[in-house]
Amino acid sequence: MDFSAFFTLHKDLPREGPGTPEDVAWAVNLAGTHGRARVCDAGCGPGADTETLAELLPEAWIDALDLHPQFAEAAAARVARFGPRVKAWAGSMAELTGPYDLIWCAGALYFLGVTEGLTAWRPALTQAGKIAFSEPVLLGPDEPQAVRDFWEDYPQITELAGIEARVAAAGYRILGTREIVGAPWEAYYTPMKARIAELRAEGVSDAVEAALVEGEVEIANWRAATDRVAYLLVVAESA
Repeated sequence: MDFSAFFTLHKDLPREGPGTPEDVAWAVNLAGTHGRARVCDAGCGPGADTETLAELLPEAWIDALDLHPQFAEAAAARVARFGPRVKAWAGSMAELTGPYDLIWCAGALYFLGVTEGLTAWRPALTQAGKIAFSEPVLLGPDEPQAVRDFWEDYPQITELAGIEARVAAAGYRILGTREIVGAPWEAYYTPMKARIAELRAEGVSDAVEAALVEGEVEIANWRAATDRVAYLLVVAESA
């Protein structure tokens, strides 16, 4: 992947994956996170969910980190209005220290693996700490080819039962799940489509054009199965 071209496309996009503030609010409520909680947004991207967490939890102390400095810098600028209680920096989500009452990870845990990531994060949780994460999921055994095409680069994808098994293997129990399908994906891809058109109008290098085409293919594959391409949002606690 040409990361320079990738970040040219993704610069200033409001989010780096599907989701809405309502999804974050659902998870925070189910986790029972409140008051002066310690929260981590692991793999925060440009900080869309960090901002929502800060608004939902006005007394919480929130750490946000992303492996890519470009995203971490965007997140830091986005949450600067909240003052010192919300911080964002470049760092690895594999090395969380905590202790946190809630670890939020939207569409990024697959980089570590569900079982591996949950296991690694247990020492970073308070005794009653919860983890909320979203993971690609197949909604049924007979998915259309468009869904298979969309997830071609993630052969580890499973149905709900497979996610449940990976969570249990890490020694956690699931408190609840929520499908991320339809509108939350539109919230991601509509700004990306506009960004592609903007860059094309300006003129781009061959490398950036390749990134734009890749983005268009991804959007087209999603539009071929908007009601079937999904993440599963999971709230879990140590068993």
